[in-house]
Amino acid sequence: MTAEKPITLPNNPNFSSGPCAKRPGWDLNALNHAKLGRSHRAAQCKAKLKQVIEQHRALLGIPADYKIGIVPASDTGAVEMALWSMLGAHPVDVFAWESFSTDWLKDIRDHLKLDNVQPYTADYGDIPDLSQYNPGHDCVFTWNGTTSGVRVPNANWIPDDREGITICDATSAVFAYDMPWKKLDVTTWSWQKVLGGEGAHGMIVLSPRAVERLETYTPPWGLPKIFRMTKGGKLNEGIFEGSTINTPSMLAVEDCLDALNWVESVGGVSETIKRSQANFEVINEWVQKTEWVDFLAHDPKTRSTTSICLSIKTTGDDKAFIKDMVKLLDEENAAKDIAAYRDAPAGLRIWGGATVETWDIQALLPWIEWAYDKVKRNNLSKAA
Repeated sequence: MTAEKPITLPNNPNFSSGPCAKRPGWDLNALNHAKLGRSHRAAQCKAKLKQVIEQHRALLGIPADYKIGIVPASDTGAVEMALWSMLGAHPVDVFAWESFSTDWLKDIRDHLKLDNVQPYTADYGDIPDLSQYNPGHDCVFTWNGTTSGVRVPNANWIPDDREGITICDATSAVFAYDMPWKKLDVTTWSWQKVLGGEGAHGMIVLSPRAVERLETYTPPWGLPKIFRMTKGGKLNEGIFEGSTINTPSMLAVEDCLDALNWVESVGGVSETIKRSQANFEVINEWVQKTEWVDFLAHDPKTRSTTSICLSIKTTGDDKAFIKDMVKLLDEENAAKDIAAYRDAPAGLRIWGGATVETWDIQALLPWIEWAYDKVKRNNLSKAA
């Protein structure tokens, strides 16, 4: 049966997995109070940076004895700071099952050139056996694999009495899941994911154990300025009070504050978690009744509610088929940026984070059905 072309478009067709959709109702007026043309070390600007830190602490329930900093180069910069500053004191277990976690493994093994590295890997759609983690080792893992749609189901595999530290890339997870801070010694993310903020700035959270590592261990390699979190052998407290290592964008800071205020206005993190879950459930129900689509994540317990990755049963070349579908959806203004990540298997990736309205997900799905049917018929016509 031919799928008819839908009439109703999503109000917001932006389903990119980063930078992600702005919060509902956003416009440029949200930035009217930005402190532009001012030194970021001026009292008013520093106060705004400090506000970003403290609002994150309050909204996310980050323990009072954990340090929160704003750092350069988005989530990537935050992860690299941790890897280059802290690893080498213990053997390292690395869990990698998609593009970014694989990048961290490459950095640790090929660039830091650490000898005692135990990789635990899995293909796209799967996750390694987390129970293999040795609590005497340091551990590096991604909470939510943005490029595979596979997330860790929980943190029960991390013991409280571990000897090593845990380093968690949580960029597509924070504000979408209840983060178990006591299990995480270093946690990183960026504003451009669930908050829908602007890129270029990262967040890093350090437990007391991570601070102790920084103050008692000096890596055998040199550290660039933007990676240095200590001064004179002690934590550089200024980084965690609003004095950033390099010059931040006060425009991006204002946008982040707007996003945080929006989170407060909808009821806090419990509500952003519900919003993301509701978006996932709409897609989950659709997948269950649509024979030519499935989740890339094989185990339902590991399916991401933010970066929702889908496998499509195609006719002919998978990449060409998906490319044609995505082009059609873009031209119709039904969906922007929903192709799978370049290193992932060909398919679709729909961001379901809290800034995406569930109604827009509901409006999108008939358009995907229409595009699939149109490309399939075109391919069959060419083959005839």
